[in-house]
Amino acid sequence: MSRFHELKYRAITSFQRKINPVLARMPQQTVIETTGRKSGLPRQTPVGGRRVGQEFWFVSEYGERSQYVRNIQANPRVRVRIGGRWYAGTACLLPEDDTRARLRRLPRYNSAVVRVFGVGLLTVRVDLDV
Repeated sequence: MSRFHELKYRAITSFQRKINPVLARMPQQTVIETTGRKSGLPRQTPVGGRRVGQEFWFVSEYGERSQYVRNIQANPRVRVRIGGRWYAGTACLLPEDDTRARLRRLPRYNSAVVRVFGVGLLTVRVDLDV
């Protein structure tokens, strides 16, 4: 990762550590809940994505550097809060997916933010237990 991308990553993740807990408490915010790979505790992270049938799709802006992605690698069982309702499911990381094309099919505002601030994008699909 270039020096610029590393500085951008540190600045954005520092900001997200402050704002994400606030966003996660908002009832209509979409949230993914993973199990901490070290602590075993539930970890909630706001995400922007879209439910398509029995799947929920989103793009991680920092790919495998994202803590929630590392948690998914350790334990793919997750919960997703969509529209104020929780759904259990199994997350699948899709490094072969075209993230730019995927972002065009997801909510515009979040997709724009991910494109601008993201480095090492990674598509995530959650197969919902519905």
